[in-house]
Amino acid sequence: MSAEQLGVGVIGMSWVAGEHIKSYQLNPHTNVVALAGADAKRVSTVAAAHSLTSVKEYTRWQDLVDDPAVAIVSICSTNEAHVAQAVAAANAGKHVLIEKPVSLDLSGFRQVEAAIVASGVKSQVGFELHWSPYFQSVHKMIDADLFGRINYAECDYFSGNWEQWYGGYHWVKSKERGGSALAAAGCHAIDALRQFVRSEAVEVFAYSANYTGVMEWDATIITMVKFANGAIGKVGCALEGNVKYTFNIRLHGAKGTLVNDKFRSTILDPGLEGWAHFPTILPDTPEVTHHPFPGEIDDFVDAIRNDRPARVDIHDAAKTHEIMFAAELSAREGRPIALPMSRH
Repeated sequence: MSAEQLGVGVIGMSWVAGEHIKSYQLNPHTNVVALAGADAKRVSTVAAAHSLTSVKEYTRWQDLVDDPAVAIVSICSTNEAHVAQAVAAANAGKHVLIEKPVSLDLSGFRQVEAAIVASGVKSQVGFELHWSPYFQSVHKMIDADLFGRINYAECDYFSGNWEQWYGGYHWVKSKERGGSALAAAGCHAIDALRQFVRSEAVEVFAYSANYTGVMEWDATIITMVKFANGAIGKVGCALEGNVKYTFNIRLHGAKGTLVNDKFRSTILDPGLEGWAHFPTILPDTPEVTHHPFPGEIDDFVDAIRNDRPARVDIHDAAKTHEIMFAAELSAREGRPIALPMSRH
């Protein structure tokens, strides 16, 4: 490792950890120096798979956090472990990249947020679709005023029937470790909704149910969101039933409409008849090798090196998490929840 490189430690030898490692290896300013996981054999297997011949291998994540060679900690562990690990890393002066969700409840999130603010470290939260080429194209369409102001938006995360579930299925299905449908997956759609509406959420209402019992938590939830600029949005999330992975995006404005990879716009009148289609890479698979982790890692490293906020730092991620927690509370209590959640 050169003197200018930042040492990286990865906690949790999960499905997504490999993509973090590969992305850090692609960045010239970082070097993966430590891995931590409860299973020593698994840690060694991951190290070998990525040709990390000199990496330190820990079975206690606390030892990785204490390692002076580690400047960045990527937290890729099971959901319920994120708070303790993120707080410890921030308190130790390490910059933290935390896979979603940061926490399974608002109290835990506030603990992480407070530790990051107090220590002054940089943070990034794992909503990597910010760097999706498709998302970037949609943002350019919005910037070009193809749709006008977005008045209504839908972003959905559906996934109930895979040929082979990923290795974390045994723990994510539990309430203690996986948490909820939104914590397990649907928060990506909430974050997408926020990106495209570009206004602050002010109220949330949700309904949820568990129709099949494949998860300990309600595997189906619909979340309605009211925004400060008057826009309204809907996030559908179903992680049960006979449905293949689908990430729907529908945006409506006075000038046009987007539905996934097709759109209409008055800017293209009078020649446009029907829908215009643009070939693109849709976020149409849960397979993490398909997701844009290098962009997320590069932004995080650049934020550290240039002393600026990362694009999805803990403060930005708080807004997505608050919608998630508000939706879960609304579904439990059958009432709308005002945002921000600090009022509750």
